Amino acid sequence: MPAITIKDGDGEETSLSAVAGGKPLLVNLWATWCAPCVKELPTLDTLADRAGAPQVVAVSQDTAAADKVRAFLAERKIGLEAFQDSEMALSSALRSQILPTTILYGSDGKEVWRYTGDLDWTGARAAELLKEAR
Repeated sequence: MPAITIKDGDGEETSLSAVAGGKPLLVNLWATWCAPCVKELPTLDTLADRAGAPQVVAVSQDTAAADKVRAFLAERKIGLEAFQDSEMALSSALRSQILPTTILYGSDGKEVWRYTGDLDWTGARAAELLKEAR
């Protein structure tokens, strides 16, 4: 996983590896202006609360102030932490040009797969993909 600095919900700098802590990590790149991203956020939020699911990190690619991203999530009752990469360094490092893009990293920090486009992360297709979390 790229060694890119992102900001957590409190505005503190962190990295994906620090957030992962040696466990599988599902990283979702999204933005408030991206309709498919907004559509799938509730399913990512539900997945994050499921026992046995990988840790879910939704990283906003918005250039707006962090408080606007937090307010956007709160207004929609999304409990995911408001991680943000306003410089879009993560998108660049991952060569991701389409939002949403979701990447599963194994506990070793290596990319297992990536999914481009929105998905119901509580559905059967997602369950098949998530079986690869290790």
